[in-house]
Amino acid sequence: MKKICIIGLGYVGLPLAAAFAKKYNVVGFDINEPRVEELNNNFDRTLELNKEELQEVKDSISYSCNLDDIKDANIYIVTVPTPIDSSNRPDLTPLVKSSQMIGRVLKKDDIVIYESTVYPGVTEEVCVPQLESESGMKFNKDFFCGYSPERINPGDKEHTVTKILKVTAGSTPEIAIEVDELYKSIITAGTHKASSIKVAEAAKVIENTQRDVNIALINELALIFDTMNIDTNDVIEAAATKWNFIKLKPGLVGGHCIGVDPYYLTFKAEELGYKPNLILGARQINNGMGKYIAEKTIKLMIKEGKRIKDSNILLLGVTFKEDCPDLRNTKVTDIVDELNEYGANVDIYDPWVDLEEVKHHFTHKLIETNPFENDKKYDSIVVAVAHKQFIELTENDYKSISEGKELLIDIKGIVTNPAWRL
Repeated sequence: MKKICIIGLGYVGLPLAAAFAKKYNVVGFDINEPRVEELNNNFDRTLELNKEELQEVKDSISYSCNLDDIKDANIYIVTVPTPIDSSNRPDLTPLVKSSQMIGRVLKKDDIVIYESTVYPGVTEEVCVPQLESESGMKFNKDFFCGYSPERINPGDKEHTVTKILKVTAGSTPEIAIEVDELYKSIITAGTHKASSIKVAEAAKVIENTQRDVNIALINELALIFDTMNIDTNDVIEAAATKWNFIKLKPGLVGGHCIGVDPYYLTFKAEELGYKPNLILGARQINNGMGKYIAEKTIKLMIKEGKRIKDSNILLLGVTFKEDCPDLRNTKVTDIVDELNEYGANVDIYDPWVDLEEVKHHFTHKLIETNPFENDKKYDSIVVAVAHKQFIELTENDYKSISEGKELLIDIKGIVTNPAWRL
């Protein structure tokens, strides 16, 4: 039986490793030693898997940060992040380093499958040369590659890895079949075998690009309707009565996919001489929503006669989506940064975030205790994330921590009587 190695044990890699471990011997590799230690103790801080789920596969999976422990694998599946840099250019460093590492242990007839989101061509033009250089072997003669883009939705307990249809591809027709059969053995939703690795890479990157553009349209409409004093949500509800209307809501676009992936496609397009104006325009609109929300908050405070400098503002939620501890590329911080520019004192409260973990890679300060259990009063409150704990809050809860007349800014449409709703 083949042994599978999963490289990267985050939101994508760990659920995938656990799914494969129900049928295969699996070794999970991660360079984060504390992460490996926690998983060996059946604890997943991403909350994708609970202790019982980890315990269920413990006999067929091991976790390691030691290269020697993955040498006997036959199939390597890479699930490392593909972020962007400060100039919104693809940062392929994790992918390159992972490929170099695998190249050092690669054996004849091994298969390396990439799941990380990239622009078309990265697997064969960036990763394969690293594998060849480190291993001294020849691509499609001594070793082979596949691509099967991840479709994990962090925090979603319904659409889990095995229940989402999987796109697959291989570097030769025979390997394409082998890769497809591998995933088909664990994916109950089925698979779709793409005609090439480049097609599979392109399919993944346009999934999130399409969603980004659609949300940008709704966001721009929200800005237009706001200037007209029309409730955007009421407009959407009315328009959604038509069967083919795509019902989306305005909001912040963050996270590791939708706010990042379009830049991979636009980078490659511009490199080839094509200016993707629509996609870049959508990114500009979505990236500007945090600033708009902050400015709206300040204007409402001025209208109510509230002070701005040294005012106390509470932000409820900082993760990029509800009921999930994932902080990657959260755009709530754009609101915080803008409010700080006005001289306001901003407190952030999020019951889903591990405060100890935040200290290592998050520059904004979060308050530790529930503000609704303290005596501190706030000049305005911005409901930024629809965590279930916030949905349960009442009008009296908000009044209890408000300085004077309560001023509620509702980004997620979960407050009954907000002063303003996006």
